[in-house]
Amino acid sequence: MANASGFLTQSMRISSSFGLNPSGFCYPEVIPKRVRCSSTSQAVETESRLPRLVSKGCKLVGCGSAVPQLQISNDDLAKIVDTNDEWISARTGIRNRRILTGNESLTGLAAEASLKALEMAQVEPDDVDLILLCTSTPEDLFGGAPQIQKALGCKGNPLAFDITAACSGFVLGLVSASCYIRGGGFKNVLVIGADSLSRYVDWTDRGTCILFGDAAGAVLVQACDSEEDGLFGFDLHSDGDGNRHLNAGIKENISNHELGTNGSALGFPPNSSSFSCIKMNGTEVFRFAVSVVPQTIEASLAKAGLDRSDIDWLLLHQANKRIIDGVATRLEVPKDRVISNLANYGNTSAASIPLALDEAVRSGKVKQGETIATAGFGAGLTWGSAILRWG
Repeated sequence: MANASGFLTQSMRISSSFGLNPSGFCYPEVIPKRVRCSSTSQAVETESRLPRLVSKGCKLVGCGSAVPQLQISNDDLAKIVDTNDEWISARTGIRNRRILTGNESLTGLAAEASLKALEMAQVEPDDVDLILLCTSTPEDLFGGAPQIQKALGCKGNPLAFDITAACSGFVLGLVSASCYIRGGGFKNVLVIGADSLSRYVDWTDRGTCILFGDAAGAVLVQACDSEEDGLFGFDLHSDGDGNRHLNAGIKENISNHELGTNGSALGFPPNSSSFSCIKMNGTEVFRFAVSVVPQTIEASLAKAGLDRSDIDWLLLHQANKRIIDGVATRLEVPKDRVISNLANYGNTSAASIPLALDEAVRSGKVKQGETIATAGFGAGLTWGSAILRWG
């Protein structure tokens, strides 16, 4: 019937028979509804039925990665800032990083990683239903995902858009893909993590320039029967108050004109703007990470109905060796069950998890059917985790 605002309302009778798939997602077996439409004094009652929501699962079936050609070592950095290889590696675990140069582009890296993931999954670009680009550094203000769709040659014009959540982005992308598959009927979702933070680094600041590198990684998430579901549970959070510890805020470029060209008042037209270099309080970010990451993984395990002993591999965002070691110790995960390529690439933001996963899968370290606990954490502040099965 119509409410006080004149909008139509629905009187719904929902069956109490609900199903639960292995990931903990509820779905109704039947949802009958009775719609009552009211104009003035007359009411027309019709019986309708929503389509049955079919329980679907999702699984990771392909992965790929790509990095720039230029490798910058700690010794190379020592030539431009006051630092050395021993100082950097002891505090971060990083020895090298890759940097975009020349004709290389982040879009190109993302497309290359995506094609490798599709090839492994034996899926054609035209069969991709959705492209999620997890990045904080797109090469267009309005997002980069559609350019990847173009580069892949997807003729069906699948939806493509960006997800901005810094170093947590890839985990959010995985969860988003699962929701589109389970709730939207999508079949093949390409999740890409790609960042070029080197473009926002102050190369005179030895506290930050030693940390970051550029890369792209991708996975194909595919619909499957609920019995084959490969995303067992997840946990996601953010805390805007922590933004003061890690940010790259917008700044106005200095203008020499107090008045606009049309003689308008001070402050209009606005000055052009750009983003500042990355600013980070390393001590606070470290404390944040070693505190929340074990907690979020424990929460995901609980939602999945699993224990720490069920984890085959621990795969964290590759930010700092001390953070990775600290989380592994708290979760009692042996060092030989921790996936890390931090030493070779540094912190590649949203690309770090899929990049490390791709190398682990292609080297034979991670095998089909194994369970991975993964977690991202970073600017925002944002953090989250997921318990998944490879293949």
